[in-house]
Amino acid sequence: MNKKMPKLVSKLLKISKSLFNIKGLAFLCALFFSISPVFAGQIKSMRIGQGIGTVRIVFDADSSFEYKAFLLSAPSRLVVDVYGMDVNPKIERQISKNNLISATRLGQVDGGRRVVFDLEKPVVIKKAFMLAPQSSFGWRFVIDVSLASEREFKSKVGTGYAFTSSDESGKIRPKKKTAAAESKKRTNKKHIIVLDPGHGGKDPGAIGYSGVYEKTITLSMGKELKEILEKSGKYKVYLTRSTDIFIPLRDRVKIARRHKADLFMSIHADSARNRSAKGLSVYTLSETASDKEAAALAERENKADVIAGLNLVEHSREVSDILINLAQRESMNRSSEFAGFMVQEMKNSVEMVSNTHRFAGFAVLKAPDVPSVLLEMGYLSNRQEERLLKQKTYRRKLALATKRAIDRYFENMKHASVF
Repeated sequence: MNKKMPKLVSKLLKISKSLFNIKGLAFLCALFFSISPVFAGQIKSMRIGQGIGTVRIVFDADSSFEYKAFLLSAPSRLVVDVYGMDVNPKIERQISKNNLISATRLGQVDGGRRVVFDLEKPVVIKKAFMLAPQSSFGWRFVIDVSLASEREFKSKVGTGYAFTSSDESGKIRPKKKTAAAESKKRTNKKHIIVLDPGHGGKDPGAIGYSGVYEKTITLSMGKELKEILEKSGKYKVYLTRSTDIFIPLRDRVKIARRHKADLFMSIHADSARNRSAKGLSVYTLSETASDKEAAALAERENKADVIAGLNLVEHSREVSDILINLAQRESMNRSSEFAGFMVQEMKNSVEMVSNTHRFAGFAVLKAPDVPSVLLEMGYLSNRQEERLLKQKTYRRKLALATKRAIDRYFENMKHASVF
């Protein structure tokens, strides 16, 4: 063995001992943490929801955190700086389809992370606030942005207009009592449903195999479904007609909007020259009919009540057109979602036509801000189906399946909500 070897080993041991004494360890820790930021928690995921001319961004986190949200131009961006928090890289891929935000990017900021949203259209920040854990949800940070004119956007660009965690006007600080009260309020709130028994009065609708009128069958079904829904305690139900009267199609839509309906369902029974035709079907508004209706609405002089809660007179024509389109698209998506639940619940109970969920331009489906479906319960021109539809027990079977679909729709809406 080389004679110098023991001396070298001894020297290395002394160096190692000095490196790992208490002072040396403290020095190494300080050095490590000065290079790698220490985060109190993590933003685990992100959700984006499309509203009428608005987008809501929700960060799901494991703790509360300080933040700053502001707009930048050239290019148009929404910037969110979060302090003391790490951000899961996967949120860059969690952009759901919407009309205002095209992409998400992550970056660094002193003491935290930066999330950048590329904007498709000019927006303004309406709210930014933290929500405390509630029910099955943990901490959530919420940002609401809404469509704006280019001028409005430019007037709010820069950190001088930022929404921050220290700004009480831009943040809601929930207390346990308040959160519980809000939860109870939401739980107790009844969903509003408007049922529209088709035809009536001078308009008998289809005439059945044995001469029964469609208007009679639809009114009976409407009343029975109303009773079943209201008995559950979860819904407030209105009928467009409760007697044998004629109501113009557009007035039926107005009734739904006047009651601020969460869901509108028009009830009908079909007829065909082919007496063997039978089966139930569900209709929602077609893309073509939606586009024509949006264009017609945009051309009207009085836009004050086209969309509930929005006075379009206050906006430019371009913004008004976009808002109407957004409202219609959102309603169509929700209508299709409900139609899907209807098909699933009905298929095990009654006979259905092929391609049960269908699309058409029915006038009663054209409310821009109310999810709407049209139910064709079956063919009165078919001897067997007419006999079934005249039976209270069969209509009850249809009503119970519809009630299950409605329950699923609102339950799904609740889970989709940021709250």
